[in-house]
Amino acid sequence: MEKNHPVSELMAETIQKIKEAVDANTVVGEPITAGEVTLIPVSKISLGFGTGGSEIGGKAPKTLGENPFGGGGGAGVKIIPVCFLVVTGSMVKVLPVDAAPETSLDRIVDLIPDALNRITGMMEERKNKKRAATPDGEE
Repeated sequence: MEKNHPVSELMAETIQKIKEAVDANTVVGEPITAGEVTLIPVSKISLGFGTGGSEIGGKAPKTLGENPFGGGGGAGVKIIPVCFLVVTGSMVKVLPVDAAPETSLDRIVDLIPDALNRITGMMEERKNKKRAATPDGEE
């Protein structure tokens, strides 16, 4: 059986800790119900991690496993609230959380929820006008 190198074990442990800290429930949070309205929080997650190590040997290298090992690992997680999905009956709306965009791409992404709300509203308005234009209210 092949023995794992301490750097591999250190990296596996770091990744496992990140998995424990960040899961799907962190991105799309638990629904919050208040009366007939349900709010679902949505967040953006950025993460980074690094691991490194070295076998500390003298002038004459020893066989693998005899040299002392020094290493370390670390991770950082940044969670930013993006929006809330507001569910009322059969309607779903996006309620963005105002945060200053960092880049042009962030600005474009920030415009998407508002654009979707406007398109949905226009489609509903057309549907209602079509219903009102027909004599028996059918489409």
